[in-house]
Amino acid sequence: MFWKFDLHSSSHIDTLLEREDVTLKELMDEEDVLQECKAQNRKLIEFLLKSECLEDLVSFIIEEPPQDMDEKIRYKYPNISCELLTSDISQINDRLGEEESLLMKLYSFLLNESPLNPLLASFFSKVLSILISRKPEQIVDFLKRKHDFVDLIIKHIGTSAIMDLLLRLLTCIEPPQPRQEVLNWLNEERIIQRLVEIVHPSQDEDRHSNASQSLCEIIRLSRDQMLQVQNSSEPDPLLASLEKQEIIEQLLSNIFHKEKNESAIVSAIQILLTLLETRRQTFEGHIEICPPGMSNSTYSVNKSVLEAIKARLSSFHELLLEPPKKSVMKTTWGVLDPPVGNTRLNVIRLISSLLQINTSSVNQELIELNSIGVILDMFFKYTWNNFLHTQVEICIALILASPLESTENGTITDQDSTGENLLLKHLFLKCQLVERILEAWELNEKKQAEGGRRHGYMGHLTRIANCIVHSTDKGPNSTLVQQLIKELPDEVRERWETFCTSSLGETNKRNTVDLVTTCHIHSSSDDEIDFKETGFSQDSSLQQAFSDYQMQQMTSNFIDQFGFNDEKFADQDDIG
Repeated sequence: MFWKFDLHSSSHIDTLLEREDVTLKELMDEEDVLQECKAQNRKLIEFLLKSECLEDLVSFIIEEPPQDMDEKIRYKYPNISCELLTSDISQINDRLGEEESLLMKLYSFLLNESPLNPLLASFFSKVLSILISRKPEQIVDFLKRKHDFVDLIIKHIGTSAIMDLLLRLLTCIEPPQPRQEVLNWLNEERIIQRLVEIVHPSQDEDRHSNASQSLCEIIRLSRDQMLQVQNSSEPDPLLASLEKQEIIEQLLSNIFHKEKNESAIVSAIQILLTLLETRRQTFEGHIEICPPGMSNSTYSVNKSVLEAIKARLSSFHELLLEPPKKSVMKTTWGVLDPPVGNTRLNVIRLISSLLQINTSSVNQELIELNSIGVILDMFFKYTWNNFLHTQVEICIALILASPLESTENGTITDQDSTGENLLLKHLFLKCQLVERILEAWELNEKKQAEGGRRHGYMGHLTRIANCIVHSTDKGPNSTLVQQLIKELPDEVRERWETFCTSSLGETNKRNTVDLVTTCHIHSSSDDEIDFKETGFSQDSSLQQAFSDYQMQQMTSNFIDQFGFNDEKFADQDDIG
């Protein structure tokens, strides 16, 4: 027996479309209108392709809905219109991309005054982006003929959707030649120079942030494209413009403007950090940061960028000492006057990047300024700011792990008359890293013995101490670290040796046991660990296991994940 099934149940939309007087809004009120459109419902698509319907759909996404409507449904039709126009139906894309009147109507949204309605801006950007992707030649030709297009993008860059549109223009066009033409066009329109001008104290924070993010993405996109098309005869004009000395000087001038505007400073430093990224390709196309001083990175740092930053290192150092003024911050654990602030966090991130590049002249300047000493002071002063502690820990790990420094032309240079690491010696001798670890540890133990709270930096301090121990045993500077430990005053050296075997060893053992028991089903008692069952037979193996575990976190992978690419620092509220 054969059963007959009508697998395609008739949609109510089909019924509506049989009426001659059906309206666009009636169809948009149907719950399954988007589903039917994406399912290529022929009658529905034919209806939507009517000139008056397309014009209405575009009008919905560019015109403010009536103010007297209920807020819950006010943006219903703009939202559905956007979804219909971006459902990637080739007939709709063709009509929108080829009819000048529809493109002009869509484009007119940019002619509104700032600030744009952010929701409508997102609808507009989404529609134009899919048109750029599907009809690149027609849309780029149209935009080029609009001589005010780049002016309007710059005008509205404070609206995130418009920033996204600019970046889509750079990413949606895949064929090399059309893409190169777009880059040349935007470069002729001085897009880089104009974005840099926005990162200035006279502009507002949204414009700072979006201009900075645009420039950072342009750098990364350009470098990634250079990796993919390594034999390209034409350089990326936008990246070349951004790396010009006058542009870098303009950025630095914005940072050190007499007004000391934190938003402008942080946004400009973000751009410098992106220019200083040295990443290399690994397996399956993954990108990671190279260990300090490695010369085989994918991206080499432009010499003019490094020279310009080096010339202003003393000014960056001054920002550590005198950041933009901030109000006193009262917290549950005390008063911060002044709080750390995003400016100083980002200056320390910049120092981390410079330590990663590891050039002798920059390192020498950092030594003369004693910048490492200043950030170490901050580490202990701001007990609860883990953003700060992480960055200082990275700096110390980089110095301990750094090989011979390179000069600006990439060659290896002697670091002093004995070929030793001057920055590492500075860390132990001038900054007295060992003494400060011992002092802070003893202070914390005393405080806890009196019933006080454990200092917030103790986890980071444990990792730094383990990093020193690890560097003493292995690594590129083990001989020098052993010598520096040996040359400590007798009393300090003895305290350090005792500390490593007692306090630090016990902490490593305790932390390792915690790590083991968290995933271990059974232990012999609540207070006692059955080491045979955990696989650890003696204390030394526990200590070594935890030390090794921590050292894994101090490698370039740790730096990659928590160091130079962590944009969250620019957005976090200050925690002290």
